[in-house]
Amino acid sequence: MIEGIATARYVRTSAQKAGLVMDLIRGRDVNDALARLLYSRKGVARDVSKVLRSAVANAQQKEGASGDVDRLFVGSCYANQGPSQKRIRAAPMGRAFQIIKRTSHLTVTVWERPEQAVPVVAVPASQPESKASKSKDDADTASPAKRPRRKAVAKGSPTRKRSRPKKSASSAKPTGKAVDTAAATTGTEKKTDEPAEG
Repeated sequence: MIEGIATARYVRTSAQKAGLVMDLIRGRDVNDALARLLYSRKGVARDVSKVLRSAVANAQQKEGASGDVDRLFVGSCYANQGPSQKRIRAAPMGRAFQIIKRTSHLTVTVWERPEQAVPVVAVPASQPESKASKSKDDADTASPAKRPRRKAVAKGSPTRKRSRPKKSASSAKPTGKAVDTAAATTGTEKKTDEPAEG
């Protein structure tokens, strides 16, 4: 099995952040992995892409490699922690806060899939099939899932739902208040439940 390994050392990012990007491409084809890295929003994706391209170039230089990039896939990829630079930031009351600038080592390995041998079966030249019998056999073996689906709505039926008829004024529920005709013009209402004054 042909493999290509590439390592980038002292990359200025933490191993945890680089590991998130490595998980995106592990086990994928090289072209798919490069497309994912291109549209990834992580900053370290550009460094991982460079390492992946270098691993592909190393695999193509190996003796016995086919040179076909479509057969290459990302076998293993990982990020190891590198040395950390320690700095300080001035803090109130004479104190100092520590800043740790982490680095990591990125490693990508690509492998070449073995070429699958396809057995060649010789078809006898005698007894050529007629087109009519061939089309009949194809129609019998066609699955029902491939048949075109019928539309649920017939051609003559309306596609819109019918609106409900509006309720008439006599079927409306009584509210318990009677509106006086004289009071209706002035906008005041009279309750029927109250006893008449007088």
